[in-house]
Amino acid sequence: MLKYFSADWVFPVSSPPIKNGLVAVNPDGEIKEVLAEEDWVNLDLDFIKYKGAIVPGFVNTHCHLELSHMLDQIPEQTGLVEFVQHVIKRRQSEPDQIDLAMQKADKQMFDNGIVAVGDISNQISSKKVKESSKVYYHTFIEALGFNPERAGAIIDHLREIKRDFEPLPTTIVPHAPYTVSPELFELIRQEAEKSNTFISVHNQETVDENAFFESKTGGFLKLYKFLGMDLSFFDPKNKTSLKTWLPYIKKQKTLLVHNTVTNRADIEFAKQSNPNLYWCLCPQANLYIENALPDVDLLMDENLKITLGTDSLASNHQLNILSEMLTLQQRKQVPFEKLLSWATINGAEFLELDQQMGTLDVGKKPGVNLIQLSANFKIESDKVQRLI
Repeated sequence: MLKYFSADWVFPVSSPPIKNGLVAVNPDGEIKEVLAEEDWVNLDLDFIKYKGAIVPGFVNTHCHLELSHMLDQIPEQTGLVEFVQHVIKRRQSEPDQIDLAMQKADKQMFDNGIVAVGDISNQISSKKVKESSKVYYHTFIEALGFNPERAGAIIDHLREIKRDFEPLPTTIVPHAPYTVSPELFELIRQEAEKSNTFISVHNQETVDENAFFESKTGGFLKLYKFLGMDLSFFDPKNKTSLKTWLPYIKKQKTLLVHNTVTNRADIEFAKQSNPNLYWCLCPQANLYIENALPDVDLLMDENLKITLGTDSLASNHQLNILSEMLTLQQRKQVPFEKLLSWATINGAEFLELDQQMGTLDVGKKPGVNLIQLSANFKIESDKVQRLI
């Protein structure tokens, strides 16, 4: 039997919003009809009318589920270099504690209307949670190895983790340009090409990242000293981080995550280098770590494909895409409909789920959320009511 939901507004995303629209959904979540008021008002239907707006389920393209046990353990606004050191020091914990924290985080995302997640993993610990989850996960198995001599051994180890994750969908990806050698980047690219899949990489999260690649200066020298790394092999090229690493990837579909200090010249270079890029914003994590946000106006001016992420509970107080949208609306005045496309169809496209999710279109199973908007389409709360 179909379930019918109506609200002040229905946002299909693939078409303009519908005032007093109605959505018909199968018990398994498949959209059967999306109707304007004039098409259903005279029908004898048993439906629920809500105050607010009906939207598709949200897609979180960047999360670290396995860091969920670090909630409220790391001080805010330390800067990335110190933050990374805190993560390394606190990463190990009791397996039961880590597992319970991941279960809670997974449920939190489901309750917050998230239907799909691009999740970073460094080990197999999150597999059990993902196997039983109501949320779809694509796991990005993260490579770290800046010493070129270690590239072969590292990729072999990551292939083992990838096999251990089967049959769940996975991709081997680079962590960040400052932790992945050109040789390791090349092996990752070959893996992605062989599987014809997409990758994700942390990009330009701090000014220290550009300083290191331009002149081998800045805060990352402190990080490498903390890690006990000899950097004598590294020769800076007087280029920003993005201009240094992006050519290693060539034309593979890639998600650039954070982009806090990305400038116009970087974007122009990126467009010329790879037409298949997506740009993920994690605003609350940026504020938590660096107390800074990307130049969102610039990213919009450049007409980039933008997605949204939450990052981890090590760098965020919650895993809630609507809360990320609210932050961008309040601090950057991004229009709601643009935010909604970033939170739904763009993320679904990147994860290659757009035939199933991302819009309220007939035949899809995108999830159905209810949120509260003002008359001029301003998000009034980060509370989500998941209808389907």
